[in-house]
This record gives sequence, structure tokens and C-alpha cells, in this order.
Amino acid sequence: MLVANTETIAGYRIVEVKGLVQGNTVRAKHAGRDIAAGFKNIVGGELKGYTELLTESRRQATERMLAQAEQLEANAIVNVRFTTSAVTTGAAELYAYGTAVVVVPDEEY
Repeated sequence: MLVANTETIAGYRIVEVKGLVQGNTVRAKHAGRDIAAGFKNIVGGELKGYTELLTESRRQATERMLAQAEQLEANAIVNVRFTTSAVTTGAAELYAYGTAVVVVPDEEY
């Protein structure tokens, strides 16, 4: 599965649009991470617990988006975007979306 955040993929031609695909996950903060984050706010530095949380959230949302594209028999997703939003106090959603398409190499068209 080819995945791009552009409207096209160099060397390929879109021959069919399958539609919007999406994946999301909602994650809550862990109390231990909040305590560590509080200390980091005082001395500065990377909030590694939150970095790990966001990395895992992006991975899971992307996997869910890819699964939807596979169900539609697409072989690529273009215009991929990520967004986040607060769902409730201490919980946030990470949302991945794009357009599932069928592409062929330019020389096959």
C-alpha cells in the first residue's frame, strides 16, 4: 500500500478513486505521565511519555485507515492528513484520513 500526503504519487497514475478512508484512536493520559510532565515543565525537556503515547496513537490510527483502504481494494492512499482533538479532560483523539485510490505505474497507462 502506497501512502502519500500529496494529491498524486510520482511515477503513478490514479485510475480509480475508492473514497475517503479514516482511522482514529482515543487515548487517555496516565497519572504517572502527568506527574513526570509536571516535573519537566519546571526543568524543561522532552515529555517522553507523551511522545510515546502520540507515536503509538499515530501508528494505530494509520493501521485502521490502511485496513479500510484494503477493504475497498485500493492500493494507495493519497492526501493523508492527521489531526487531534480533545475529547474530554485527559483524553484526546488522533484521527488519520485520506483518499483511497487505485494507482498504476505511468508506463502501464
